[in-house]
Amino acid sequence: MYKDWLEAKRIEREIVAQRRDLEDEMLRQLQVDDVEGSQTLKREGFKVRVTNRYNRKVDSDLLQDIATEEGLDHLLPVLFRWKPEIKLKEWQSADESAKQKLAKAITTTPGRASFNIEED
Repeated sequence: MYKDWLEAKRIEREIVAQRRDLEDEMLRQLQVDDVEGSQTLKREGFKVRVTNRYNRKVDSDLLQDIATEEGLDHLLPVLFRWKPEIKLKEWQSADESAKQKLAKAITTTPGRASFNIEED
């Protein structure tokens, strides 16, 4: 079973790499605009929809500092979502009575187990 898992992971990596190479070549051939959003093209009997996305990371501390300095605090809840995350180490060592009160706002669900198996 463990060898089968390793083989499946190897095949998966190869297939993902092959798919990404094909996608890169399609982007070159289709000469898709490098703009955010979707474009639909028709080629060789196929309808190809390409969606470009940009990842954005926000430095929340810097953002709040700038907003305060510039008088733009009122725009933060309109323009941004705020997603608190638990600092698990600190949470586990926090005062129990505080955790009991704050826990009402936290939902915990099991995640999918991950594996890393290497041959000996």
